[in-house]
Amino acid sequence: MKILMVLTSHDQMGDTGHKTGFWLEEFTAPYYVFKDAGADITIASPKGGQPPVDPNSEAEGALTETTERFMKDAHAKEMLASTKKLSDVDMNEYDAVFYPGGHGPLWDLANDETSIALIKKAYDQDKVIGAVCHAPAVFKNVFIKPEQNIVGGRKVTAFTNTEEDAVQLTNIVPFLVEDMLKDNAGEYTRGDDWAPHIVVDGKLITGQNPASSEGAAKAVVQALQEG
Repeated sequence: MKILMVLTSHDQMGDTGHKTGFWLEEFTAPYYVFKDAGADITIASPKGGQPPVDPNSEAEGALTETTERFMKDAHAKEMLASTKKLSDVDMNEYDAVFYPGGHGPLWDLANDETSIALIKKAYDQDKVIGAVCHAPAVFKNVFIKPEQNIVGGRKVTAFTNTEEDAVQLTNIVPFLVEDMLKDNAGEYTRGDDWAPHIVVDGKLITGQNPASSEGAAKAVVQALQEG
């Protein structure tokens, strides 16, 4: 079971001067689900090296059991500090790809040609594709046919418009992930704000928010074990 985890390299929240990146818990919870299931994990990002962590995800209130475990895990910290460059990754070598969220992917991965090609290849090879919270943004430009986005006619979820509103970033993000999925004919569903909500449609697995990251990762493992 070989799983590729793809993180953002983008660290600026529009032109606000605030920092962003990936959301720590959305990386650590899936990482340990995969690791504890015996998966061979590779971490990649567009620029390679250390990807930016959203500083808000390192604040006291955002820390969880898995973020604490990560802080004490020298091997995991070293892996994160030396991510592979996405352009050096061959999807043929993996059984699944998983995208943790944070706001960063809205700016880089949503438009990254390498990531788009990688997701298309994973889809063509019937591999498991997972994304949580803001990370379903990576599907924005993935078209499996000229007029059909990868989420078209598929059940999906992601960070809700009301959750974005609650963090007061509706007018700062380049697009709202919920709206984008609906615009691409995705069958968008949601749970309550901040509550776990995971959607499995075949081998496409999405989670709504940080609370959904562990469940989404477990669904990826289950899909791999059943596959």
